[in-house]
Amino acid sequence: MRRLAAVAGLVLGCGSDRDEAPPGVLTVVQEQQASWVRNFNPLVVSGSARWPSACGIHEPMMIFNRMTGVWTPWLATGYAWEDDERTLRFTTRDGVKWSDGAPFSAADVVFTLRLLRDHPALDTSGVWRRVVDVEAPDASTVVVRFGEPYVPGLAHIAHLPIVPAHVWGAVADPVTFTNPEPVGTGPFTEVRVFRNQVWELGRNPHYWQEGRPAVEALRFPAMPSNDQANLALIRDEIDWAGNFVPAIDRIYVGEDPEHHHYWFPPIGSMIFLYPNTTRAPLDDARVRKALSMAVDRALVVKVGLYDYAEPADGSGLSDVFAGWRDRAPGADADWVRHDVARAGALLDEAGLRLGPDGVRRRADGSPLTLSVIVPAGWSDWVRSAQVVVANLRSVGVDAKLQALDFSAWMERLTRGDFDLSLGWSSEGVTPHVVYQGLMSAAAARPVGEVAATNWHRFADPAVDELLDAFERTSDPDEQRRLVHAMQARFVREAPAIPLFPAPSWGEYSTSRFTGFPSADDPYAGLSPNLSPDPLLVLTRLVPVTERQLTQAD
Repeated sequence: MRRLAAVAGLVLGCGSDRDEAPPGVLTVVQEQQASWVRNFNPLVVSGSARWPSACGIHEPMMIFNRMTGVWTPWLATGYAWEDDERTLRFTTRDGVKWSDGAPFSAADVVFTLRLLRDHPALDTSGVWRRVVDVEAPDASTVVVRFGEPYVPGLAHIAHLPIVPAHVWGAVADPVTFTNPEPVGTGPFTEVRVFRNQVWELGRNPHYWQEGRPAVEALRFPAMPSNDQANLALIRDEIDWAGNFVPAIDRIYVGEDPEHHHYWFPPIGSMIFLYPNTTRAPLDDARVRKALSMAVDRALVVKVGLYDYAEPADGSGLSDVFAGWRDRAPGADADWVRHDVARAGALLDEAGLRLGPDGVRRRADGSPLTLSVIVPAGWSDWVRSAQVVVANLRSVGVDAKLQALDFSAWMERLTRGDFDLSLGWSSEGVTPHVVYQGLMSAAAARPVGEVAATNWHRFADPAVDELLDAFERTSDPDEQRRLVHAMQARFVREAPAIPLFPAPSWGEYSTSRFTGFPSADDPYAGLSPNLSPDPLLVLTRLVPVTERQLTQAD
């Protein structure tokens, strides 16, 4: 391990941008980028703006705590459904100020929602497909009216990051606006440093939670790969991260058992191999099922994730929604089981027969060549994709792996410019959001247009009917029946290929800060990757005082 630490020193010790963070400054690795682009627009597609634009600079009205299953009041102190689930009323918090000192009010919430209406590219959750009006009858009340009952609307609206009307009202194009000098209500709003290789975000001078945050500033060194981030963790140069770390007990905890800790609760999303269903032959369910049966998930989990996860079942749902799965006999998908012979038979049936060179041919005689794209710095995904590529080759597919810089990968994924790609599932309060992201026609954008979900461009009108019925009822038994019906459609159509439910990666060092959630204190998820949950953590962390350091010595 000392050899690894020495290597880390060579990698991370070069250049003035890598200098040690001063006391009270929390060093975080959440994004992996070779260099930073100054964009703090919290309303754009995830991955385009710097973390924590939507969970540290700007804040939502409520936070659904994945660990407790309870809504936590934030900019709103409460909500209520009225008019048979057609009207949603929020009471906003008094005494909140924007970081420039201007007062926050319900009018800012209304303004933010209307921005989504006027600029559909920002409406990534499709809020205005359901909302017909929003108003603030007074400074502390927001009333959202839906054209029809829409119970999932709570999560879409409550989690929306709110922007200041007095600033954004003068923005010519909110879609392309990079918000370089952000004004927010969050605990950290002041951009103190912004260079290619490092940037810092200081405390909000007007934060509404008295005495918080205790952390002076956040610091973000550019880390182009997971391996480089892990080397920094080993050297105790990172206070908080959401990385995949191989053999973590030996590699990370073993370096400093007193201070180095991790927690991987199973609250991450399902990780899929997404087939671009606009491209033949991936538009054929038989082909998608064949590719799925070619994949040895047990090997993917062993090689890619060091057995931190379990192979996916056929529901398409992660363990967050374990209680929603249909466990009845025959409800699971047999096409998630590794079966090379059946995979080959299905490909034959689809007209993709083996050529003399062992590669399958399309009807026109061209080889079946498929590329799998992944983010280059994500070592767990890269290793998982390497197994997938080898598995696909075993059934005659000329599969290739293409590792891209995160920004380039996200651009191609969201615009539908790929054959196959690893990717996560949508996250929310119920499986409604997962199946909507996997199969809803309403979420399927044309190729070339940015899609917030449904990157594989699959549409099932039958699922849209089930989603609509789910949205109209708050009866838990009826909701469960509808989810089971959605699962049946997923099993039949195989719109995406589930690989494994992702652990929620989270590592932290108590050398300089305490207060992180853990298995012993699960007040929130540890990972910085699940927005807006990090707000629950950022407002609880406390620097270790010099006195504590002296006592420890």
